[in-house]
Amino acid sequence: MKMCIGGSWVDKPVKIEVRHPFDNHLVDTVPHGDAGDVDKALAAAVRGAKVMAKLTVHERYQILMKAAQAIERRQEEFAQTITQEGGKVITESRIEAGRAVQTLQLSAEEARRLHGETVPLDASPGGAGKFGFTVRVPCGVVVAISPFNFPLNLMVHKVAPALAAGNAVVMKPPTVTPLSALKLAEVLLEAGVPAEAVSCVTGPGGELGDALCRDARVRKITFTGSVPVGERICRLAGIKRVTMELGSNAPIIVMPDADLEKVATAIAVTGYANAGQVCISTQRVIASRKVYGDLLAATKPKVAALATGNPLDEKTKVGPMIAEKEAVRVAEWVREATTGGAKLVTGGTRRGAVFVPTLLADVAPTMKISCDELFGPAVAFTPFETVDEALALANDSRYGLAAGVFTENLDTALRFARELETGNIHINWGPQWRQDLMPYGGLKESGFGKEGPRYAVEEMTELKMVCVHLKG
Repeated sequence: MKMCIGGSWVDKPVKIEVRHPFDNHLVDTVPHGDAGDVDKALAAAVRGAKVMAKLTVHERYQILMKAAQAIERRQEEFAQTITQEGGKVITESRIEAGRAVQTLQLSAEEARRLHGETVPLDASPGGAGKFGFTVRVPCGVVVAISPFNFPLNLMVHKVAPALAAGNAVVMKPPTVTPLSALKLAEVLLEAGVPAEAVSCVTGPGGELGDALCRDARVRKITFTGSVPVGERICRLAGIKRVTMELGSNAPIIVMPDADLEKVATAIAVTGYANAGQVCISTQRVIASRKVYGDLLAATKPKVAALATGNPLDEKTKVGPMIAEKEAVRVAEWVREATTGGAKLVTGGTRRGAVFVPTLLADVAPTMKISCDELFGPAVAFTPFETVDEALALANDSRYGLAAGVFTENLDTALRFARELETGNIHINWGPQWRQDLMPYGGLKESGFGKEGPRYAVEEMTELKMVCVHLKG
């Protein structure tokens, strides 16, 4: 595929290969963009932002709804693309494509809800005869940088609210999975987004990302990815609006009164989807000593039953990781844990980029597989004795994106809701659950700012205060 610069499709002599993670066959090539392409894209976006700002709310609504309808018609095509470039199992890719439709629709509705409010200036001394109101205006140029694990829907979560708010957008998709974003650009242009308001530049993240983030023409950066890259973006950005969706190390806390069958099911579902390559995947299970052994016994067969293999096979539940080197890394972390005294309950083997779903018991909180972000298909069990200890273990992390708590006691559930240091808390389900309309974002080093169309639109607009000084 070609890349999109200001609505024009551009090729380059140097190509980047996009290969299928499962068998390494060549899926497609994309241009190797450079700083010059970034400059052209931003110059177009500045012009495009002026056009977008003049569109009526209804026009922006119609464009986004048309884009949603187009992806809905091409849902299987998008799903196949997601699986081919990223290795996600086809059943999950279809869900992602369907979610992208919803995210576009939700963003279209939020365009209609974008408004200011009156401010009672006469509520303070000296305010007599004054009338105030606020208006929200577009930021201007938004840069959207997304990761490989949800190459379509996470990009839509950035682009659709930006367009709903009246901005122009420059997309920087991940180097390994650029095809979904390029097809999204194609859909948006066909739906009627002004040509210069959409670009999708492909190439190395360091070179292109640095050029995009330091440029003064950019007024908003929205990024999902690793903490080190997020820190670099923040250093480069200067005085810009920035939303950071970064790493995680998501726990499930299991109290003695928990429904263990439900917990075991949740672990198997939320710990291994997309081969564990989800920021909010269950990575740690902190279980009461009273139910620890029974929970392990209930969870082991569910994890062992997860079929691995070709992600295009409808029966496959866990496909390859994004690259074989990542599967090798997970194997090293598992080996480090077992060498240090953790017990391998099931899994622990690798076939190329496919790492077999793995369960570890008696994991010390200081082990890498417990305290760092694994981003792979392995879950670590650690026991606790008291509620205070469970909270301390769960919060003993530099991350704070999501957590799950299993208990039938309302008081206990609400205590965890208050005291867990995470941006998303799930009672009686695992942390890997997200509705596209909810506010989504983390605490601590998991980032700042919120996604979800309603909340993202606010982050992609500027608030202006208007004071009318009336006669008499």
